Amino acid sequence: MSTQQKQSRWYFGGLASAGAACCTHPLDLIKVTLQTQQGKLSVLQLVPKIIREQGVLAFYSGLSASMLRQLTYSTTRFGAYEVGKDFINTDTFTGKIALAGLSGLAGGIVGTPADMVNVRMQNDVKLPKEQRRNYKNAIDGLFKVYRQEGFTRLFSGATTATGRGILMTIGQIAFYDQTKVYLLSTPYFKDNLVTHFTASLVAGTIATTLTQPLDVLKTRSMNAKPGEYNGLWDIVRHTAKLGPMGFFKGYIPAFVRLGPHTIITFVFLEQLRLNFGYIKSS
Repeated sequence: MSTQQKQSRWYFGGLASAGAACCTHPLDLIKVTLQTQQGKLSVLQLVPKIIREQGVLAFYSGLSASMLRQLTYSTTRFGAYEVGKDFINTDTFTGKIALAGLSGLAGGIVGTPADMVNVRMQNDVKLPKEQRRNYKNAIDGLFKVYRQEGFTRLFSGATTATGRGILMTIGQIAFYDQTKVYLLSTPYFKDNLVTHFTASLVAGTIATTLTQPLDVLKTRSMNAKPGEYNGLWDIVRHTAKLGPMGFFKGYIPAFVRLGPHTIITFVFLEQLRLNFGYIKSS
């Protein structure tokens, strides 16, 4: 039978996303640092500053949390999307968007604790030594937040994280699927690496644009000290003082990180599907 008939298993998306996170983590760290800094350092100023003060390995600060986030957040959203195809018709673009939105909702909720620890561990790089949280790893971070700040703090930023998860999953999965269908309908593309790369580049661009405002709010919320902001609207007002582009702060590094991350994720996912997928029975 043709490999084009092979379907992904529900956990392939989580594995592919975790693999991509290993490659793009330094870019994610730079993005978070840019979004949370009080000054106006550019990427070209920030990178040598981190290397000079912390060393090259600082770019992998929080890698365990990033991996845990992908294994919770992305496994849930990709898994829900694959399983949901049996219940929601994804032959139409509207169906793809609806299923991707629901999958992103579930993934955003499940992934919030690991996402919060990820943001904090990455942000430790730019803090003075006496202010650093110094989590040993993601699990240590989760336990410390639970013991010191309470269970509800684990879901700090859940509103924006869930909203971002919905938009991210629509931008990535729904637009990837739709772009891939369109490309394969032409005589110029086959189910191969070129098609997977092209479709994932389009998806990465759309996902970055859709999610950047919520990503900025989510990062500020998760990294805030207790009582620093009086709810989500206070964060919006604080960010708005920077002007409209304040909501797109860090867009370039966000795209530089999310573009390759999306491409690597779907390239890995498609290779898993083609080599280890299954033929769906009628």
